Amino acid sequence: MATTLPVPIEFSLPDGWLSAPPDEVGASQAAFVALHPGSSAGFTANVTISGEVRTDVTLAQVAAEAAARLERGVGGPVEIGRRNELESAYTQVVRMTVPIDGRPVELVQLQVFLAMPDVRDKSRRAVLEIVLSATPEQFEDLVGDFQAFLKTIRPDEGVTR
Repeated sequence: MATTLPVPIEFSLPDGWLSAPPDEVGASQAAFVALHPGSSAGFTANVTISGEVRTDVTLAQVAAEAAARLERGVGGPVEIGRRNELESAYTQVVRMTVPIDGRPVELVQLQVFLAMPDVRDKSRRAVLEIVLSATPEQFEDLVGDFQAFLKTIRPDEGVTR
């Protein structure tokens, strides 16, 4: 069953991206999934959003946990590339090889960890994990879309809990 986010957010998808039910695309750990159908060619590039309340760790620690979880999930090593730490965000690029339909496929993820205070309870801090997953070729074509998407993410102050 798909998860929910600990804080309400709103965002806009770039053209060419379609939302998909997380459970139906095998991403039950995510609260939101978007697919780029035009990129399929053996792997459909995707964006996932998940999150949880985390007040006890730094964003760098959350990113390290995500990389370790990913390594366990793919059953092999992941290579951490470029990292960048900002005041309320942390990014890292991760490369890995995963078996898809019995063949190894190289994938790249741009993982963004975004600290976001709950607009109704400032003592709560959610950490959103927003991830672009793509083949290296798709990544080059779609990273601009992903960056544009990230700029649209903001707290949804019109939602009541």
